[in-house]
Amino acid sequence: MAYEHAIVLTGSIGTGKSTVSSMLQHHGFEVIDADKISKEILPLHVEEVRALFGENVIVDGRIDRKALGEIIFNDKNEREKLNALMRPLIREEIFRRSELLEVKQKPYIIDIPLYYESEGYDCKLVVVVYAPVEVQRKRLMVRENFTKEEAQKRIDAQISIEEKKILADFLINNSFDMKFLESEIEKFIKFVRGKYANCKI
Repeated sequence: MAYEHAIVLTGSIGTGKSTVSSMLQHHGFEVIDADKISKEILPLHVEEVRALFGENVIVDGRIDRKALGEIIFNDKNEREKLNALMRPLIREEIFRRSELLEVKQKPYIIDIPLYYESEGYDCKLVVVVYAPVEVQRKRLMVRENFTKEEAQKRIDAQISIEEKKILADFLINNSFDMKFLESEIEKFIKFVRGKYANCKI
């Protein structure tokens, strides 16, 4: 059955969830990555995106992700239009990959950045990667060369990390340096081993 051994990994933009996901892969977890799936699926739907957002987001027959981002992060209604197109497609592919991994009967990660903003995932365990909003903002400004206002818009487009922190079944704190994060990963692995008696991670 899909999602029986699934552990959702989520967070908010700038909390370092991708870093945590990579570290968990290094420790032996298999990962289904919703962002990667989204990037695979979106280019297959040029005409749908053109119909929703117009010619300005299409360049040489391809979707201009930067132009699309400018639209959806400045208007919640526009963002919801894209979500209505993409989320069912992403969910369907995650479900398919989950069923394949369930055959192995061991815990695996589903990396879903917008887990709490989405629905349709019947998963028992949710792990939130946490960093306070000022850290999120600073990381985005450095990583993406955003202004403070641009970074805040991206953060405000999601449920606040403080709310997600409360909803988490397990919290990985990524507010500090890599050494601290490694200790948080070790705590999480011990937690998983306690949940799954036959865990080989």
